[in-house]
Amino acid sequence: MPDLIAIGEPLAEMAATSSGPLGDVGVFRRGWGGDTANFVLAAARLGGDCGYVTRVGQDAFGTAFVAMLETSGVDASQVKSDAEHHTGLYFVTYSEARKHRFDYVRRGSAASHLASADIDPDYVAGARVLHASGISQAISRSCADAVLLAMEIAQEAGTIVSYDANVRPVLGDRDTLRHNFEAAVALADIVFLSEEDAAYLYGDTPLEAVLDRIVGDRPRLAVAKLGADGCLIESDTGERCRIPAWRVNAVDATGAGDAFSAGFVLSLLRDAELTEAGRYANAVGALTASGVGAIAPQPSHAEVMTLMRNAG
Repeated sequence: MPDLIAIGEPLAEMAATSSGPLGDVGVFRRGWGGDTANFVLAAARLGGDCGYVTRVGQDAFGTAFVAMLETSGVDASQVKSDAEHHTGLYFVTYSEARKHRFDYVRRGSAASHLASADIDPDYVAGARVLHASGISQAISRSCADAVLLAMEIAQEAGTIVSYDANVRPVLGDRDTLRHNFEAAVALADIVFLSEEDAAYLYGDTPLEAVLDRIVGDRPRLAVAKLGADGCLIESDTGERCRIPAWRVNAVDATGAGDAFSAGFVLSLLRDAELTEAGRYANAVGALTASGVGAIAPQPSHAEVMTLMRNAG
């Protein structure tokens, strides 16, 4: 049984090889993405014992994705093959300033048909950590139900529940996305979100106040991912630490936040203190942003340690 499992939506990634709008780009590089897929693959590359729960289509992308999981050392026993629905995909295009834009082909995907019946209680309860996200809740009602069921099983079993808000306004209105977020937070032990997530969900409420609200009155960690400004961590003990980012030549931030979350959770599983977990996660995110694509540039543990050692 894997130590760390994730549940959610994998996507085939089509990354433009030149800048310009989608209609003008002629050549794309195929990779992989999807926030929880990014997370579990980053954790595996860092040396974690990982598994993934999802559905993929019985198509070339679905077959290739499962093969890639297995090659990466991720347990794919809980990846269901769906003969009726396609594997989702997305296109990444870039402006001259390297700002990226995402266009998705995910409606009706196999992952959006993930349902409670796909959750193996023993598989979830046997893990040390379950990771889920707000995107998985937002792509369909059945997927949202499956995510919350898995989180409930994990909580009851004493499995650590990690949750990333990853708010996407295109997937729902503010009230729905906030309801999803708060329902998941009630079951989570570690909550990740960005400044943009906090601002969308709670308006002008200061980020620190949002973290206070998340932590509440039960044992919980709240982690704000601040990109080039590092991260801000708050615990239920009242400890709050702001950790600066590592300076690298950032090329593409796609998937960097998901890799950050994987690094943070895995570092905690290795008994790191909060500050050290934040430094490690910042390094994972920075190195991921140093290359193109969500998964291809994800670093190994050795590469992370080299950055931390050489950069001081």
